[in-house]
Amino acid sequence: MTSRRPALDRRDVEPETLAQVPLRGDEAPGVARFRRAAEGDVPAIERLIARSARGLMAGDYSSAQVEAALGSAFGVDSQLVRDGTYFVAEVGAALVACGGWSFRKTLFGADGAATREPEALDPAREAARIRAFFVHPRFARRGLGQAMLELCEAEARRRGFAEAALMATLPGERLYRAAGYVAEGSVEHELRGGLTIRFVPMRKRL
Repeated sequence: MTSRRPALDRRDVEPETLAQVPLRGDEAPGVARFRRAAEGDVPAIERLIARSARGLMAGDYSSAQVEAALGSAFGVDSQLVRDGTYFVAEVGAALVACGGWSFRKTLFGADGAATREPEALDPAREAARIRAFFVHPRFARRGLGQAMLELCEAEARRRGFAEAALMATLPGERLYRAAGYVAEGSVEHELRGGLTIRFVPMRKRL
């Protein structure tokens, strides 16, 4: 019996391509196309985030933690979409990864998070935010996270930022550490239902 693979969301839009990146590995070779997210993508991004979190975080967090984090700690910050600083990657017409950066103070969290800081950062003295990276489980460890990070860092540098900061999940920490980010301890973030989840604040000079 073959296992069912998670479904992929199909998109019909053809906006500007920011980058085209060959997928690593031998399984299903192809090219990922990166573009800016649009408001119409938000429902598909939310589904992608849920699939990514449930499929790739089981080794680091309990299922209860993941479910409690969805919609608050994990999810879309629609301000980034409106700002034009959130991106998606597609293989063919399938949405397979998302992530972005921000020139606003909010460090992490979805629209439903309790704490929002929409004020603009000062590039001369504050760090750009790297935000909400998620990859479809079928496309994990194929270079999408690294390519998304390089795209975000390049845009932040063009906006005058010399440093980037982020709040990493435990599986995400491995990606960011390999890219030169340095951990600054760890924090226990409160979730609904009396649960907490461990995150790792990290920084890097751009």
